Amino acid sequence: MDINFIIAAIMTVVGISTPILLAGLGELVVEKAGVLNLGVEGMMLLGAIAGFAVTVYTGSPWLGVVGAGVAGALGGMFFGLFVLGLNSNQVATGLALTIFGTGLSSLIGLSFVGRIVAPFSSIFPPELARDPLLKVIFGYSPIVYFALIMVAVVAWFLKSTRAGLILRAVGENDLSAHSIGYSVVGVRFLAIAFGGAMAGIGGAYFSMVITPMWAERMTAGRGWIALALVVFAGWRSGRLAVGAYFFGLLMALELYAKAAGFSILPSQFWAAMPYLMTVVVLALISMRDRAGSNAPACLGRPFIPAT
Repeated sequence: MDINFIIAAIMTVVGISTPILLAGLGELVVEKAGVLNLGVEGMMLLGAIAGFAVTVYTGSPWLGVVGAGVAGALGGMFFGLFVLGLNSNQVATGLALTIFGTGLSSLIGLSFVGRIVAPFSSIFPPELARDPLLKVIFGYSPIVYFALIMVAVVAWFLKSTRAGLILRAVGENDLSAHSIGYSVVGVRFLAIAFGGAMAGIGGAYFSMVITPMWAERMTAGRGWIALALVVFAGWRSGRLAVGAYFFGLLMALELYAKAAGFSILPSQFWAAMPYLMTVVVLALISMRDRAGSNAPACLGRPFIPAT
């Protein structure tokens, strides 16, 4: 098999997996704090249009990423205002956030249709990316490396820091955490803002790297896959990274099957495969009860302090 084909395939899988990985890491932290936010897709779309718009007006993709993170965080805090401040239903509010983010991004994006943005410059010397073998390591967008770093950072934060211990305590037993003086609402609000920022950056990867032009609903349901990955990974960042690349491989199969004219199965089957696999994986996990014991005990439950 041609080495260039293998390199291109690896880079395609990594590129497709990155936004799912980013959004999944953010949602993992949110759920570890005891909050279920189904608005990941909406926050990704808010980040996609914000990152694109900021890049168009400033010419700087780096500022675009910052804008995407801010937009996603604001979307998350809007969600937090309802579920933490008003104790609204987390499932219904998350779905509403997805609908809101989809509609608002489409509305704002009307004025950006047909425009393109400046690509990221390489953070490594260009000579490294020209070599066919080294390109697999040094030939990606900076957001890819950021996602990989965040896998380690999230794992370290949750396992080895006092703040991570507090966050996990809030997710496991919010009343006990409250009784010893920790702000449950404050911790969860910060976790939601972080999750929104990560989802926003993941969304920006679509509009600034994968297809550097605006199109409605360009995330194509990847936010739902990120939600499923958190459960698939048992709320562990390392497993989540493996799962993200697994689903990235499935999505890459769709592209290569179409390019090769593989006609035994219709193209719609290949397009639906990642989502079918999401359902299958979640069903298998539920049957075998692999992830249930690791789920935060207070996940999805509103916090009502004892009087």
